[in-house]
Amino acid sequence: MTTQRTSGRRKQALAAAAVVAGLLTTAACGGGNDSGGGSKNGAAGFDAANNKVAQASAVKKGGTLKFGGAQDADSWDTTRGYYGFMWNFARYYSRQLVTTKAEPGKAGAELTPDLATGLAKVSDGGKTYTYTLRDGITWEDGKPITSKDVKYGIERVWAQDVLSGGPTYLKDVLDPDAKYQGPYKDKAADHLGLKAIDTPDDKTIVFHLPKANSDFEEMLALVSASPVRQDKDTKSKYTLHPFSSGPYKFESYNPGKDLTLVRNTSWKQASDPIRKAYPDKITVKFFSNANELDQRLINGDIDLDINQTGMSPQGRTEALKQHKANLDNPVSGYIRYAVFPQSVKPFDNEHCRKAVIYGADHVSLQTARGGPIAGGDIGTNMLPPSVPGSEGQKYDPYELAGANKNGNVAKAKEELKACGQPNGFSTTIAVRNNKPVEVATAQSLQASLKKIGINAQIDQYDGSQTTGIIGSPANVKKKGYGIIIMGWGPDFPTVQGFGLPLWDSKYILQSGNNNYALIKDKTIDGLFDSYVNATDASKKPGIATEINHKVMEGGYYLPFVFEKFINWRSSNLANVYTTDGYSGMYDFVNLGLKNPK
Repeated sequence: MTTQRTSGRRKQALAAAAVVAGLLTTAACGGGNDSGGGSKNGAAGFDAANNKVAQASAVKKGGTLKFGGAQDADSWDTTRGYYGFMWNFARYYSRQLVTTKAEPGKAGAELTPDLATGLAKVSDGGKTYTYTLRDGITWEDGKPITSKDVKYGIERVWAQDVLSGGPTYLKDVLDPDAKYQGPYKDKAADHLGLKAIDTPDDKTIVFHLPKANSDFEEMLALVSASPVRQDKDTKSKYTLHPFSSGPYKFESYNPGKDLTLVRNTSWKQASDPIRKAYPDKITVKFFSNANELDQRLINGDIDLDINQTGMSPQGRTEALKQHKANLDNPVSGYIRYAVFPQSVKPFDNEHCRKAVIYGADHVSLQTARGGPIAGGDIGTNMLPPSVPGSEGQKYDPYELAGANKNGNVAKAKEELKACGQPNGFSTTIAVRNNKPVEVATAQSLQASLKKIGINAQIDQYDGSQTTGIIGSPANVKKKGYGIIIMGWGPDFPTVQGFGLPLWDSKYILQSGNNNYALIKDKTIDGLFDSYVNATDASKKPGIATEINHKVMEGGYYLPFVFEKFINWRSSNLANVYTTDGYSGMYDFVNLGLKNPK
């Protein structure tokens, strides 16, 4: 999510996203003697905040928490934001009925009440969800937050012509036939005409699903389900100054330059079980040069990187040698991979796809991504370690981390023979031009494939135009893109939140497509239906495992790595930990300082 998260449907997985992180613990990497309990400069120690809390007892109220970033958010509008770091940061100024727990590791992906007094009361066979709002919840001007504000905020997801870019799960689940036109075209006097949501009084909100969906409450925990007050809705300009329901409010924002939040004096700690609101002020400064950002982090001018995509190679090298106690090495929840569109011959034949999987040098691909520490563990399948049902590297059907880790020429040639291409073939690898690590990955794959007679040319396309280039199946076929290099992380940590847009045939779109392999498999579609309709939660991980196996058996993907990052935390940062709730990022919401200035 780059950890930018682009969309479930549209998520050109720059990497942020997602929603998950490392179940896998990481070994300390070489360099320095401070891989244990802290250092002379007061840093907590290498991996001290990876899935556990560092400096919790040292946190003090007050001071300015300083973020830096090489990338502004796609939008600070709660309806439109889709980058993972935006979802994490938005909890400073927005609340939802339910949210993820402010806890490290796996527990951070669990849901807990926020604006609501409890998790949903579910009835009618999983089709009705009822919530009661807490007492004392207010907007930044002191007015109470009502059920109608929550409904209106959710209705904005339907206004895709004005507010495109964010996740559309709520729209797809509550209004699958797309009958509602959104609040801006709503003919009702109060613009609250969405029939799937009732607000019988200011404290009660009831959701009526046409069809049960076992992950519906996960969707309500997304930032896109935040309340928005109608009289403060500036439509496409809302990103410039969202109206706060959280402990902080916008003081100033200069897109691409800086953002400052200050305390929302109307927020009451008693109404909010999640947020501790330690700092007095929160600042973000955006840098056009990632190396300058890393230097400012190392110098102590900035506390952490808002993008949470890992340090760039230059800063990382210096930090690992001299400041290892300030670093954590979480698993990001992203998988980086190559995918084979079946519309481009000869990848309509599974044996040709498997020839590439066997022929690739998986250690070389891992090295191109940054190696075991900064790149990640060799990817062996397509379900991230933090999604229930994942088997991690234990499920390795092609022995990519085992016997075939350096490539298996003999096995690849067997597959070429089986697909009627014994002498190999020519194809094109499509890769984003604004991702140097992806270009390096493509070059590694190109070199491996040459050894088995596959001549692959590399086409670097405009990375900002992904939706219309590789997201258009017609264009992919026209350009002959037999191999597409991409990455993906979960919107929420379930197989639906990760794999539905990639593998379900209903999600093959003419533009903004993410099912690049064009998988139309009745068994996979049926398994997703079983998952969505599952009323017994204990059965869901097993269905997820089965979906992953079917995807891997088809040879649609060559996974590169279960991605990892090297992330920096300042020596002054307190109550800091990584969380599965936000793709192995540091959980921003309750960060504080040891020495407030």
